[in-house]
Amino acid sequence: MPDGGEGAGARPPGAPERSRPLLAVLTATFFVRFGFGITLAVFYTYLTGHTQAATPSELGTAGIVSALAPIGEFTTVLFSGAVADRIGRFPVLFGGMSGAALLLLVIATTRSVDAIGAANLLFGFASGAILAASLAVVGDEAGTDERGYEMGRFDAMNLFGWIAGYAFGIGVGAALPDRALGWIFVGGAAALVAGLAVASRLVRGLPRARRPRSFSFRRVVRSAVRANVLVVTLPWMAIYAFIGTALIFLLPAATGIGVAPGYLALVIAAAGGLLIVSQPYFGRLADRRGRTRMMTVGALGFGLVMLFAGLLTAYPGGDTRAPLLAGIGASVLLALTYGPAALAALADLAIALSRATTMAIYSLTISLGMVVGLLASTSLYARLGNLGLYVFFGAIAAVLGALTALRWVEARRATIPVR
Repeated sequence: MPDGGEGAGARPPGAPERSRPLLAVLTATFFVRFGFGITLAVFYTYLTGHTQAATPSELGTAGIVSALAPIGEFTTVLFSGAVADRIGRFPVLFGGMSGAALLLLVIATTRSVDAIGAANLLFGFASGAILAASLAVVGDEAGTDERGYEMGRFDAMNLFGWIAGYAFGIGVGAALPDRALGWIFVGGAAALVAGLAVASRLVRGLPRARRPRSFSFRRVVRSAVRANVLVVTLPWMAIYAFIGTALIFLLPAATGIGVAPGYLALVIAAAGGLLIVSQPYFGRLADRRGRTRMMTVGALGFGLVMLFAGLLTAYPGGDTRAPLLAGIGASVLLALTYGPAALAALADLAIALSRATTMAIYSLTISLGMVVGLLASTSLYARLGNLGLYVFFGAIAAVLGALTALRWVEARRATIPVR
């Protein structure tokens, strides 16, 4: 099977061999995230049987079951990255996609919390393999001066796929009776199969990349705890602690403040179209203005999102709702600058022979962040109600601010470039 890997970046810009692996990854990424987004939109409803505001018990159950996927991801993703470095990117990517599709079909056949939890844990194994291999291909194929732009394109397909699938899932889920929700998971599996078919055709006939004769997994793991790597990866943990909670419970929270599921789906879908333009643009800015600067803007955006979200929780009705929602929208736009810059910064630190394992560190930190976020937020909400959410948002914002400051300290010490 052809593979984008070490040595791929040496091909001249514009060569077909260079564009086809990137196009294959972008295509696969969209279909994978679309399929995941469809199922995530109805996951809470599928578990509980309703879309109303969650009770503490339901919230706890949904949080634990949802957290099993990122637990599976962060416990195995470094191994998946190492395998991608040894045997090739696309075998690992396509294997992960096939496994994820099968697991979605398994979930479609049952409403057992235990069975769904077990399948979700295995789903995390596949998800980590998909992400590590995909990011390694982008890092292989993009030169240093265009890495932010290419990571922006990847981020656009990644986020647009999530959002389009999530919006589609909300819209279809609202129209289907509860007994038919399993078909949404079948639809998610179909999306993965479609992405697999298109991507495999795009890379058919490409020469195999040279694989390294020797590879030190231990050296990569040691490198993962260096300060200049941690200030890139740990902020993702804080960000995804917030994002994981928001994605799982967005629908019941919106229902609680009177937003109809159909209207929510339209708003999300419209916002998703912006990502096709915004993320490559923000990636280009990271190439020109510097990784650290754009990451700082993004961290500020995430902090403002949590501030406005907390205020909306406290004041959900009346004249305050519209300006608070507008504040969230503007803050999200700032937050979107973070992804392309941070992904490019991590790829800058990697070498070709271990790039998949290095990029797997990103997957490890975001999945760990989702686990911590889901467990912490559901526990705090169950014990303290809305006050627990304020504590959660405040803690995430404080951690993110501190890590952003440390990034600048490392840059001034010249252990990492400001760009």
